[in-house]
This record gives sequence, structure tokens and C-alpha cells, in this order.
Amino acid sequence: MDAVDLPEAAYGVEALGRLHEPGDHLRLAERTADPEVLRVLAGGDYPFVWRVIARNAATPVEVLAALAERRNSSWDDNDRLKLVAARPDLTVEVLDGLVEVVAERLREGERPYAAVLLLARRPEVPAERVNRLGHLPGASGRLRRGIGRALAARPSG
Repeated sequence: MDAVDLPEAAYGVEALGRLHEPGDHLRLAERTADPEVLRVLAGGDYPFVWRVIARNAATPVEVLAALAERRNSSWDDNDRLKLVAARPDLTVEVLDGLVEVVAERLREGERPYAAVLLLARRPEVPAERVNRLGHLPGASGRLRRGIGRALAARPSG
């Protein structure tokens, strides 16, 4: 039986016992809709799985918040922050935490610019907080201009 023909139950918690290599973790993260499985996989050691989990619509917001704080490499961390910031289901609390993570990364000299610009487009994040991100060490003039454009494009209301 091909993996795509397996019933949804095959991707539940019981599937965690059948993970033998990194590709197994990846395939399970792509196919499961079980929040507990996603939670367990997010605690694993495979950054390529973390990115898939960040894109999985079934991932609980608290798992997304934890993924935003995980560290691997600059490129991977910034890509994952972008994926999390793009999720429409984030709560105000998770967005607040994400702003703090992005601010910390900017102060460290990282460049999570894509995540900053996505946060700037979100009306749930106060404009003042986003503007402050543009003035932290690590922020560029180009990022500040992007923040200004994103804030200007927000729906008025």
C-alpha cells in the first residue's frame, strides 16, 4: 500500500513509533493533521521538519510560538520566522511573542526582514511596535522603508 493510500489514522500518534530516519519525520509532518504528533515532531532535531510543521495548517499556535524560538542556522531561522509570521491563525499573544523574538534576532545581528515585513502588514500588531523594530541594531534603511510601506497598506479601521 502506497503511503498516500494510507488512512488518516496511519498519521496519528501511533505513527511516532515507526520513525526510523529523518525522511520518516518529514513525511509524517507533511501528512498528519494530529496536533499531538506535530507537537512531538516540533520538539525533534530536524530543522527541515520544523519548516514543514510551520506550514501545516493543523499545527497549534503554541507549537508555532515554540518553533519561532528554535535555533539552527541564520537562513533556516529567518525562513521559519517568515513562515510563522505568515500564519493567519496566530493569536495576539503569539504575535506579541513573535515580535519579541524578531527584535532579539535583530539585536543579535540577524536579518529576519521578511518576518518583520509580514508583521508590519498585520493590523493585530500595533504600528508603534513594528516601527521600533525598524530602529533596532541590525535594521536597515531598506527595512524601515518596507515597514513604512506595509503600515501604509494596512486597511484603515
